[in-house]
Amino acid sequence: MPASTYENSDGLSYPLTKMNFLVTVNSVAGTAAFSEVTGIEASVDVIEFRQGNAHSLSPVKVPGLVKHGNVTLKFGYTLDSAFKTWIQECVSEVRGQMPRNDLQIELIDINGGAPKAAVNASLDGSRVWLLTDAWVCKYTGPDLNATTSEIAIESVEIAYEELVIPN
Repeated sequence: MPASTYENSDGLSYPLTKMNFLVTVNSVAGTAAFSEVTGIEASVDVIEFRQGNAHSLSPVKVPGLVKHGNVTLKFGYTLDSAFKTWIQECVSEVRGQMPRNDLQIELIDINGGAPKAAVNASLDGSRVWLLTDAWVCKYTGPDLNATTSEIAIESVEIAYEELVIPN
């Protein structure tokens, strides 16, 4: 069975839903419960050139630098001090070396087993993205409005150096 599908008792396969995911930050004990993750991307620059003695008028295309966009994590207010401490260490005006961590985003297949098992252990039917040497480059506090009863959502933008897709 491919990692991106779920097969039911009738033998039909369904794609994974995007609402069940787990975010883990290496060396940060405990993390916030995130409501949204956006911006997982990588692109390769295209370098075009033409040799002076080429018989063709079209340029040759070769791969250039690999670039990664920043990932945005949105979460409701959390009492998890370890994750908040990492944010504070990254965006503080007074800091030493930037505290970089590996960040793992896992799309969980809760249809393949009990939801409790999916939260407690990584399942073979999941999809994983690993962001290496990640650090918080932007923090946005919640919009405060006394006339609404919405959840206070905070967000962090994460810069990273490499995207690894192990499966």
